[in-house]
Amino acid sequence: MSLSMLEQLEALALEAGRMILDIRERGASVVHKDDGSPVTDADRSAEDLIVRGLEKIDPRIPIIAEERIQYSGAPDICEQTFFLVDPLDGTKEFVQGRTDFTVNICLVECGLPRLGVVVAPARNELFSGDGHNAFRCRVSPDGRLIERTAIRTSMPRRALRGIASASHAHADTMRFLERFAVGEILSVGSSLKFCLLAAGEADIYPRIGRTMQWDTAAGDAILRSAGGCTLRLDGQPLNYGPSCAGLNAYANPHFVSFAGQTAFLRSMLLSHEASAATGMA
Repeated sequence: MSLSMLEQLEALALEAGRMILDIRERGASVVHKDDGSPVTDADRSAEDLIVRGLEKIDPRIPIIAEERIQYSGAPDICEQTFFLVDPLDGTKEFVQGRTDFTVNICLVECGLPRLGVVVAPARNELFSGDGHNAFRCRVSPDGRLIERTAIRTSMPRRALRGIASASHAHADTMRFLERFAVGEILSVGSSLKFCLLAAGEADIYPRIGRTMQWDTAAGDAILRSAGGCTLRLDGQPLNYGPSCAGLNAYANPHFVSFAGQTAFLRSMLLSHEASAATGMA
């Protein structure tokens, strides 16, 4: 029986995750990009593996991958369907010996994150979503799926549970959470933030700071598949695809991901903007 596209992406992400753990065990080499962010041989090796695998799955679909863009530039995307790949999201966490780093693969269709897979190899977990259903899977030490559980977002409570970046905490983000009367705030690296929203373990994740589409697409696909949403600060949906030429073509605007309904988040954002404008007057 042939595998579905989602199952093929899951298998590819698991293989990349095993490679990343093998490289970490041997000792990863680290260099720094022009912007000061770290990159390792695990990033590059995993991306090569994923790109080759995606080309076998469907050679017609263009691939936007983080390291490839840095060194070869962004390909022209005329199609409305393409892959977004972050082979090692949370490289800082990986280098620091933490467990909250991930492999991210997403299929984008018509600006929307359609299929998403996030593997957290050091946590033996895989999350995935197909646009209608989302899953949390346990992974065996040898990289096999051994348990698949359907997940849904939980109804946001009166005291929202916030989640923020472990390595990129921003004062504006914390002020945003304060305005929404968030009680508990979790700190997690990589795309796991989206996955915890999808699994009902948090309610709101604002990102007031720079991210790229390959950082967010896979986790966002899982969150939307689980019943959540992601909006820009102006209340419009966060879409995917090139917005301009050059490396900034795949930069995200500031956004908020939410475990509840789109209409409720939009009303919260508009109320927040009105309140902020009144305070500045």
